[in-house]
Amino acid sequence: MTSTLGIAVIGTGKMGADHVRRIGRTVGGARVVAVADPDGDRVKEVAGPLDGASAHTDPAAAIAAPGVEAVLIASPGPAHEEAILHALERGLPVLCEKPLTPDPAGALRVMEAERRLGRRLVQVGFMRRFDAEYERLKELLDAGGIGRALFLHCRHRNASSPSFFTSDMLISDSVVHEVDAARWLLGQEITAVTVLSPRPTAAAPEGLQDPRLVLLETSGGAVVDVEIFVNCGFGYQVQCEAVGEAGSARIGDGHAMVVQSAGRWGGEIAQDFTVRFADAYDRQLRRWVAAATRGRVAGPDAWDGYAAAAVSEAGLAAARSGVRTLVELAERPALYR
Repeated sequence: MTSTLGIAVIGTGKMGADHVRRIGRTVGGARVVAVADPDGDRVKEVAGPLDGASAHTDPAAAIAAPGVEAVLIASPGPAHEEAILHALERGLPVLCEKPLTPDPAGALRVMEAERRLGRRLVQVGFMRRFDAEYERLKELLDAGGIGRALFLHCRHRNASSPSFFTSDMLISDSVVHEVDAARWLLGQEITAVTVLSPRPTAAAPEGLQDPRLVLLETSGGAVVDVEIFVNCGFGYQVQCEAVGEAGSARIGDGHAMVVQSAGRWGGEIAQDFTVRFADAYDRQLRRWVAAATRGRVAGPDAWDGYAAAAVSEAGLAAARSGVRTLVELAERPALYR
């Protein structure tokens, strides 16, 4: 590979455009050399300011473009598998925004493609693993600082949901972040899911079952509860409290600065995930670029993407049935142990 990693970015929506900006301004050792999106006008608009970057409406063409040495996928989930397999056919490292694939079967096919190559090249964009607060909590738990973990209490709130958001997406697109964070923080697999649905908030669009409470049971006997509330009205808020046998620890309060003035006190609440996790996205991309230049993975891999998809599938079934649902996981391949 060259000293400056040539990246093809697939998808130019909010996440893709943000990654293009990030590669150009905050991440060293990389540049965007190809961009793809079905919207021809949009892809030209994003690629235009980039020196020498080619614009494509076909992801395969962008991946095969001259100078491409790694692929960043930020297209909608149903398009991920095909783009990943194109990249793997060329032996290129991949950073794929979640979900790896919308269903476990697709993730298994991605893992099989990596198995045939004999190495891991796919990293999934679960950026919370790169957030400084989450990293400190992980270090505390790994060191036994609060004893054996018994509970994780999680809150995941958005000010409002986009027009296309569905009840299923509360699980598959939002709670999936807590799924991966819980697996990583605890070092355990999730074995069962229960979904409870209170009366929807009046702020939710018609037909959207919001909020929900998701209960996750783990292979190590811990319990994780997740409040997912995507129309809370006041901002974007992600919090996690770990309760152990000898103490507790909480992250996500966001009180870096509290202002007291005119008989009031308070601080700002982020309105968007790209604000709350801006540093995490920067750190994720920097580490991926550094690893990709060596042909390695620097974070959650295809197994993690598969496990999250399997838990999401069980969660969707639990939401529809109203009963506790077991998670079905394939045997973990040796490549991912």
